[in-house]
Amino acid sequence: MRIRFWGVRGSIASPGPDTAAVGGNTSCVEVVCGKTRIVLDAGTGLRGLGNQLLRDFRERVSCDSHDLRDFRDGQPLDLTLLLSHYHWDHIQGLPFFVPVYMKQAELTIVGHANGVMSVREALTHQMTAPVFPVRLDEIGARLATREVKLGETFDIGEAKVTVAKGNHPGGVVAYRIEHEGKSLVYATDTEHYACVDPALLALAQGADVLVYDAQYSPEEYETKVGWGHSTYVEGAELARAAGVGKYVLFHHDPMRTDAQVADFEARAQALYASSVAAREGMVLDLGVPFERRRAA
Repeated sequence: MRIRFWGVRGSIASPGPDTAAVGGNTSCVEVVCGKTRIVLDAGTGLRGLGNQLLRDFRERVSCDSHDLRDFRDGQPLDLTLLLSHYHWDHIQGLPFFVPVYMKQAELTIVGHANGVMSVREALTHQMTAPVFPVRLDEIGARLATREVKLGETFDIGEAKVTVAKGNHPGGVVAYRIEHEGKSLVYATDTEHYACVDPALLALAQGADVLVYDAQYSPEEYETKVGWGHSTYVEGAELARAAGVGKYVLFHHDPMRTDAQVADFEARAQALYASSVAAREGMVLDLGVPFERRRAA
């Protein structure tokens, strides 16, 4: 399992000199499990991932063209996108994700049933005039959507995915991805309770990596109750209770400078030693399972 962070901010993209080291793009995390590629959320970080996938694809088909029409007969590009919810900062990257315009791309988008719109309806709504010039039904990729229920477990290629409830206005889900004995839990845009969230505790039990919403400090949270976000302190509490291998602070506030993120990281490490702040480009390689090493 290999995890790469393409967008780590929350609420709105925040480019600039004070955020350049951590990155200003919104939520997007790529997870590669063997030959299976899963993407968590479609924030503005998804654009950079799409550009990288196109570069990789050109190398595979030995083509230097910049015209997407030249890739119609190439090898298929297949991936699954798991959406935590449908707020702008988690879907805005999709219209700028190059693979959706490629005829040979196969994209499955998974989200939870929120009682307002289906997955496809929410994404169609985003790509509707007058706010965007290309409709969802005009893209080139073969697009499938799927709605999942809380507590559901299903397979995506070589990986197993479990869904759990988070706490956010309008609803949100967290995901656990497992592959060959390794596991990642992605729980962003979720607000803690007076106790450790029992649903997330069960989901994160023994996970190798926990990516958790750490948008606020405890002091900031006092004026943000009900906004649907948490703190680095509560993330450390969840990580300790669940016995996770690494706790990743995620969904940084758009006003948070690089220095302030580093300060949150240090404070979290004092509470839970194996803590790190998510940064764009950061890669976590969970390594080759022992069984495969022994066979080799």
